[in-house]
Parts: sequence; C-alpha cells; structure tokens
Amino acid sequence: MSGYSESSEDYLESILMLKEELGKVRSIDIVYKLGYSKPSISIAMKKLREKGLVNMDRDGYISLTEEGLAVARSTYNRHKILTAYFISLGVTPQTAEEDACKIEHDISEETFRCIRAQLQKDTP
Repeated sequence: MSGYSESSEDYLESILMLKEELGKVRSIDIVYKLGYSKPSISIAMKKLREKGLVNMDRDGYISLTEEGLAVARSTYNRHKILTAYFISLGVTPQTAEEDACKIEHDISEETFRCIRAQLQKDTP
C-alpha cells in the first residue's frame, strides 16, 4: 500500500486511534491496545522515531509527525471502509473488524477503490 511495513502501519494506526480516544498517548497505552510487551513497543517506537514518523516528548507522550499522521489516516481509513463493506455483506462486526485489519495492508489500490465505490453506491 504505502511502502511501509505492516507493523509500522499497525503502530501508527493504533497511535491515531488512541490519540482520538485518550487525547494523549504513551507507550503503555500501545502495550494494552496491541497486547505486545513493553520492550517490543519501545523498540518499535525507536524505529518509528528514526524514520521520522513519530515524536516522543520528555514526558513520554507520543505524537505522529505529518508523515506518520498521513500513513495512520490512510491505514485507518482503509480499515473503516473495509469493515463497513464486510458488514454490508452480512459479516458480523467482530469478524469484519478482524478481517479488515488483515487485509488493509495488502489490498491493491485498484481493488480498494472498487470496494469504496461499491460501498458508496450501496449507502444512501
């Protein structure tokens, strides 16, 4: 999709979702959301900082850079649209959510565009 790894997209999407939910995001919030260990999250946040996708202030709060925010929004948008599409097909919300998370990283732009167009046609 964007040239970023699936795990980077997942972390950035999670930071965006947590920011909307909590206002401020710390590493421990990501640990609880994704279920990974604290050391794993620390390593991932270091890599994302090195790539210029996140910043961390001296109090440990994580924010997305412009580039990180763009990747997070794109991934989250795909997630929401795919979830809605699967639900429109009759898939249960939980399964639709899980499947969207798996597919959002690998689906081609062409297929995603067609799904979005179909969903827009079906939604009054």
